[in-house]
Order: sequence, then C-alpha cells, then structure tokens
Amino acid sequence: MLERLNEALDHIESRLDQRIEVADLARIAVTSEYHFRRLFSALAGISLSEYIRRRRLTVAGAEVLAGERTLLEIAVRYGYGSGEAFARAFRAMHGVGPGEARRAGAAVNSQPRMSFRLVVEGSSSMRYRVVEKERFHVVGKKVRVPLVHEGVNPRIAEFIRSIDEETMRRIAALSDQEPEGILGVSDNLDPSRAEGTELDYYHGVVTGAAAPEGLDGLAVPAGAWAVFENSGPFPRALQYLWRDVFTQWFPSNPYQSRPGPEILRTRLSQDAARADAELWIPVERTAL
Repeated sequence: MLERLNEALDHIESRLDQRIEVADLARIAVTSEYHFRRLFSALAGISLSEYIRRRRLTVAGAEVLAGERTLLEIAVRYGYGSGEAFARAFRAMHGVGPGEARRAGAAVNSQPRMSFRLVVEGSSSMRYRVVEKERFHVVGKKVRVPLVHEGVNPRIAEFIRSIDEETMRRIAALSDQEPEGILGVSDNLDPSRAEGTELDYYHGVVTGAAAPEGLDGLAVPAGAWAVFENSGPFPRALQYLWRDVFTQWFPSNPYQSRPGPEILRTRLSQDAARADAELWIPVERTAL
C-alpha cells in the first residue's frame, strides 16, 4: 500500500504544472477517491489539496527567484488565472509578494516533497472485528461543530450539556441494536479532516426505526464496519485511536474506508479521567 501511495506522490511531482485529478491518484494507489483523501491527510498531516498547493508554490517560488520567466508566465504555469491571484497565494505561503521576492532576492518557504515509509513500533496490537450491518438509523440530537484534534471539543461538550434529562431518557430508550447505548456519531466531515473544518455531530443511538418527532435522524445504508476497541486517558486515547486506524491499520489490511458516519461508543471512569471505547468505521474490502 505504501509503495502505491509513493507512486501517487511521484505522479503529483510530474504534474505540478498541469491539472492533477484525484481519480488518477486513487487509481495509482488502487483505492477509492474517498479513501485516498482520508488516508493521505491522516498520513501527511495536511490535506491533499493543501499539499499540492504548497508544492506548486514551492516550485513557483524557485522560478520567481531564478528570473527566467515573467511573473504572469509563472502564475499561468501553476494554474492561477491572474497575476493577482498568484500574488495573494504566493504571499500567503512565503510572506512576501512574488515581485518583491524577485527584486530583493528574499528568502521563501518550502514544502518538502513527501514520501511515506513504514515505521515499525511494535509496542502493541490493535484489537478489531468486522461486522456486517443491515440498514439502520442514528436517532438523537444533532449539531454542526468544528473538528478538534486534541483535547475535549468544547462545542460538543456544551451541546451535550444542553440536552435535558427527559430528552436523554427518550433517546436512550430507542437503542435496540449494536452498538448499544448513547453514542457520539460524526458525519459529513470535510475530506481534508483539517482542524476547524465542520462536521455533523449526533448525540444519539443506533436503532431500526426512523427518528420520531422532535429528534434528529440519519439513515445509514447496509454495509461492513470495522470495530476497534480502545482503553486509556480521556479524550487523548480516543483521538489517538482515530489516528492509528488510518495511519497503521488501513495501510496494513485489505480494507478501505467508505462514505458513512463514524460511531464512537464511550464509557467513562467515575472520575472521567479514563475511557473504554469502541470506534465503528464504515469499510469495504479491497482486492488483494
């Protein structure tokens, strides 16, 4: 898998001055566009589109300093429709406009070319199972919140506190299948998974029935789910679990993610310092 991802990175490098199609990159990596975007952002720490943008501006920066082409020629070469658009993007990355950089010979920033390598840590194994589920519904209360990678998400915590006890009892009574009980469900995430991008968060249950009046619902089609178990400090261990699934488990197993909500079942210790959790990720098997 990592070899195929690196071949996709080679393709990016060969086409920095041309249009780059995600479909072509996914085909090289032998995976879906959806999974390629997800896996790339997890491994690289930035979104695919941001990486391509920064690589183009890195190469463009070298050409600006070299002075062999006009600034407009460089702008057009790297996909900018006008010199003004190029200047704005150039300044955002390099801290200086292209004209000033050329005149003053200013220092510019660089986005290094990436490659993915396997680092074997061997400290622990990941416990998982794959479950086939029929069509179901997520039912509860919904809010749109920003994505937070580290620490408690304050918007989610505030939202949960705002749900009254009677509504919580009503929601809990609807749980009729695995995963059982009150859950945190994330849906409609930005493919980049960048900090601050928004997602739909449901505080609810999994059930066979549609949402009754007064509650929010999400219909989820039938499919396979990889279920990961985790215990550790809350919320750090849970956030690291998401990271490890995409950076360790997916590259090592014949599965790819598919569109759908991600479901987290959490049971906190009495002092809320630790948690036992199950993370449900929608997956599909890939060809070997």
